[in-house]
Amino acid sequence: MIQLKNAAQIKAMREAGRITGEALLVAREHVREGVSTYELDQVIRHYIEKSGAKPSFLGLYGFPGSACISVNDEVIHGIPSKKRVIRAGDIVKIDVGAYYRGFHGDSARTIAVGKVSDTAQRLIETTRRSFFAGVDAFNAGNRMGDIGNAIQTVVENEGFSVVKRYIGHGIGRDLHESPDVPNFGNAGRGRRLVNGMVIAIEPMINQGTAAVDFDKEDGWTVRSRDRKLSAHYENPLAITPDGPILLTV
Repeated sequence: MIQLKNAAQIKAMREAGRITGEALLVAREHVREGVSTYELDQVIRHYIEKSGAKPSFLGLYGFPGSACISVNDEVIHGIPSKKRVIRAGDIVKIDVGAYYRGFHGDSARTIAVGKVSDTAQRLIETTRRSFFAGVDAFNAGNRMGDIGNAIQTVVENEGFSVVKRYIGHGIGRDLHESPDVPNFGNAGRGRRLVNGMVIAIEPMINQGTAAVDFDKEDGWTVRSRDRKLSAHYENPLAITPDGPILLTV
């Protein structure tokens, strides 16, 4: 069941989104060659807790980190580790959530470390651009398929592929709520979008095949099956009478 939000709830979610976005900005400042993903996770956790919030991911379904930090061919859900050291040329995906006064924020970015390949840079830029194409379709009266189709069109026009096994989601008092928000689909199909709907749009885009593998050893990390690069971009949004608004910084 979809939990529509009123103006006061959306305002509260903007505060959770602000802390989430600021934690990502702080983390970005620390992404450099020689830094471990564990160190990044500690920076994120400290900032969120210093802000009076709690890391949404820590302990969720048993996840051991405050952020999901995935490198290169790792699509999502990378576990922060002292052994995972960032190198020049890597692309690093940081997915962060902050729980503040009853509501969650949830945002992700892909960060280039130093000079990366032209393909890696184009993948990062395409993923971001596909997110905003989805935002443009997130209007009352449209349908969920309009969002997915807009994202998929941008991605496939660049020769990349949309991960279909993992999708966006509703968000609010729970980190993951209804409805499902696919990053692919047919325009004009699916659930009608209405005022008060709050979702996290999050394209996960692969350089090569859309197929992914689940790491059975750590129980979390998802990688592209062909081990080519993957990028991720995410923000929560709400539909208001004035149109869609981002709930993050």
